[in-house]
Amino acid sequence: MERSRIAVAGASGLIGSALVRSLVADGHEVVRLVRRSARGADEVRWDPASRYVDTAGLAGCDAVVNLAGAGVGDHRWTREYKKTIRDSRVLGTAALAEAVAALDTPPRVFVGGSAIGYYGDTGERAVDEEAPPGDGFLPQLCVEWEQAAAPAREAGIRTVFARTGLVVAREGGAWGRLFPLFKAGLGGRMGDGRQFWSFIALHDEVAALRHLLDTASLSGPVNLTAPQPLTNREITAAMGRVLGRPTPFPVPAPVLRAVLGEMAGDVLGSARVVPKRLLESGFSFAFPGIEDAVRAAL
Repeated sequence: MERSRIAVAGASGLIGSALVRSLVADGHEVVRLVRRSARGADEVRWDPASRYVDTAGLAGCDAVVNLAGAGVGDHRWTREYKKTIRDSRVLGTAALAEAVAALDTPPRVFVGGSAIGYYGDTGERAVDEEAPPGDGFLPQLCVEWEQAAAPAREAGIRTVFARTGLVVAREGGAWGRLFPLFKAGLGGRMGDGRQFWSFIALHDEVAALRHLLDTASLSGPVNLTAPQPLTNREITAAMGRVLGRPTPFPVPAPVLRAVLGEMAGDVLGSARVVPKRLLESGFSFAFPGIEDAVRAAL
């Protein structure tokens, strides 16, 4: 992509901050959406809860990336927190989509965050972007999340949904919680360990997002996961090998359910998701294997 002006919501998060660093390093102008008053030309105020966006600050943007949303694994899924998770994504996406659709000169592309939670529990069945949504809170959330971007799509803006898997990173996200346990020799498989985890290295996640920005032929859902999903048991063994630590402490399913509540169903569920459209569009992974991804995160 030529030097561009790119707006990023969720710029302070794990993925957003890494994306911003990558874009700035390559000379792009990044505008961050913030919930407080803007402090400079590189910030735009917005309030997802009230669907407010200072559209003047988006003028001249070639692309908009929305990665904002309350952490799915940060709290127990109470009724109130599930509403927070949903509203932060659905209302925020709707606000941004409506804002860019109203611009006199809209951006060329709108990349909306989404997740492989769209597919629900796939068991041992590998699924790609053509698979229907699953059942439960996360699939329904992802459906609503993607539907909220309709104003951008209907305005003729190329709209892409980045259905992201488990991001392998040392800090932040689900993996940020796993690394300390495994380094302390307290890591182990979860449940029976046969459930599939679809992962992606943080480096590849950022590269894939930039690929979505640059590839004019891509629109709609695109899975951002490494080519070969692995079982939790296989990932546990790989973590132990790379970190040089034993993995003797499996976490029984009943314990996970007692600690995590409803969210345990998604930890114990299987998501065997493959990045068909990403690969078909010519994307090349730098860290396709789990050991490579873990080493890259250290």
